[in-house]
Amino acid sequence: MSSEDALERLFSLHPKLIDLSLGRMQRLLAALGQPEQHLPPVIHIAGTNGKGSTLSFLRAFLEAGGNQIQAYTSPHLVRFHERIRLSDGLITEAALQQVLDDVERVNDGEAITFFEATTAVALAAFAKDEAADFCLLEVGLGGRFDATNVIDAPAACIITPVAMDHEHFLGNRLDGIAGEKAGILKPGVPAFIAGQQPEAQAVIEEEAEKVGAPLFVAGRDWRVSLSDGGFVFEDAQGVAELPMPALSGAHQMHNAGVALACLRHLGQCTDAAAKKGMARVSWPARLQPITEGPLADIRDGKGSLRLDGGHNEHAAQAVVEYLAGRKVHVVMGLMANRAPEPLLGIVSDIAQSFTFVPIDGEEAHTPDTLIEAAEGMGLQASKAKSISSALQALPEGDCLIFGSLYLAGQVLAQSGLAPQ
Repeated sequence: MSSEDALERLFSLHPKLIDLSLGRMQRLLAALGQPEQHLPPVIHIAGTNGKGSTLSFLRAFLEAGGNQIQAYTSPHLVRFHERIRLSDGLITEAALQQVLDDVERVNDGEAITFFEATTAVALAAFAKDEAADFCLLEVGLGGRFDATNVIDAPAACIITPVAMDHEHFLGNRLDGIAGEKAGILKPGVPAFIAGQQPEAQAVIEEEAEKVGAPLFVAGRDWRVSLSDGGFVFEDAQGVAELPMPALSGAHQMHNAGVALACLRHLGQCTDAAAKKGMARVSWPARLQPITEGPLADIRDGKGSLRLDGGHNEHAAQAVVEYLAGRKVHVVMGLMANRAPEPLLGIVSDIAQSFTFVPIDGEEAHTPDTLIEAAEGMGLQASKAKSISSALQALPEGDCLIFGSLYLAGQVLAQSGLAPQ
């Protein structure tokens, strides 16, 4: 029986896809023998934007220094196995099946959300992986009641930029969302805070003082700035001259900065490791060039093709800033729980044209719905039945496939570029 069968059964055990609380998670972990208490040093990462990229920098810097790394991320793009990285690579099908069987057996049909169950799967797999030097945990949603928030004493916590997102779960006020993210802070555990809007920063600082978490803040305790061909990182330990990271976009300099601040404080990143990590860092579907596979072949000789899974306003703005001064054909698909108008308004600054496509198998806006939204804003748009047909119909010019991470996953699958 495949892991897909077990995952489908776990998906059916709770009527809500997301139900923020920790009771079910604590029960399941106790039945599993408390695997969360048998992990290498943990770095716990919350925030709205940049969590995955920041984790990728942490991993790249630590691995460049000779460390073996575990990492838990979500969602996956092509295969579930991407969510669980062990010290020797992505979890194998055999290992995943074994730990899924363990979790199903001890859970014994009790109510559990899919994310809680799969987080328990990851923690159980990590506890068996004795070769790892560090464990990197990315929050799924919020922080305070997220299934990952079961580590009593991580080595460090990180909060990346907080923005409006998942309001139907976290509320529609930025200070409230920031309070949920700050729920990962722990007494005596150093916390590294990326640049925030003032109201979010105030809430995080208040929570840190309440729980007794030492706070290190971007712009105060470390700084990053552009230099010729690279950037400069400066903290209390000194100055590091570094090349620009392999990930595209000026915002990645700031994601690299918070990762560096954390690891330098922990004594885990030399300048040599930082330079090596900058060159090897990778994170899929973030301004990713698509240069091989059938979709790239369609555009061969007509212009470049990039992919970005930016599905909120903050992420869309980062894309626009990277492509500033250029016009691109935008092929876009968006999940139904996202209001299209804010994203369309931002991306219109760089759009030579809009073509809307469906996201097969997902609860997504139809192309007709997106066209209606665009035309209501005075934007012209067309639709296509698939990504490939959209790319075939477009004239010469650079293209950006943009929107949902589910759409991004389909692009990577069609291109043979599933994360490894």
